[in-house]
Amino acid sequence: MNLLAISEHEELQTRHDFLSGQISDLNASLDSLQKTIARINQVTRNRFAETFEAVNACFQSVFPKLFRGGKASLLLTDGEDLLETGVDIEIQLPGKRTQSINLLSGGEKALASVALIFSILLHKPTPFLILDEVDAALDDANIALFNQFVKDISERSQIILVTHNKRTMEVSDNLFGVSMEKKGISTLVSVNLNQIAA
Repeated sequence: MNLLAISEHEELQTRHDFLSGQISDLNASLDSLQKTIARINQVTRNRFAETFEAVNACFQSVFPKLFRGGKASLLLTDGEDLLETGVDIEIQLPGKRTQSINLLSGGEKALASVALIFSILLHKPTPFLILDEVDAALDDANIALFNQFVKDISERSQIILVTHNKRTMEVSDNLFGVSMEKKGISTLVSVNLNQIAA
């Protein structure tokens, strides 16, 4: 006969009760987390769908202005699962058939990307925007349209635009240039174009 059996049983029972309580707490926490995740996922789906539709409407409006005609739309790659879907761009240039953005030339891709950026900004303006040489692949005709959109957006957002294009520089309020007069020493040059025009 084991005289310690009763005390060992009591210790094991206490340990079992403690672990059972821990399992119950963990299951309750898991259930709460799953409900929270489901709620967050639903809110995310709703907000994504609303934003996608609004940006798509802006994109369908902006694109023909930048391309002087044509049509474009944003498409979901998986309309069933909004949390995992990708977004594709379908474009019909003036006088051409509908195609994916992947089949466009470099300049056309750049201009379509600019149209998308401007569409997002029209839907939800930001205080400032940094654009780094987005006009580099654009020809002279498209630069004029791009510059007009930059002016329009600059009424709602401050734009910092890195460019080497003189026509784009002409629409800015302030120019900042960096030159290297001596090796390893950069010099900043600034010009307020509004003061020069006055």
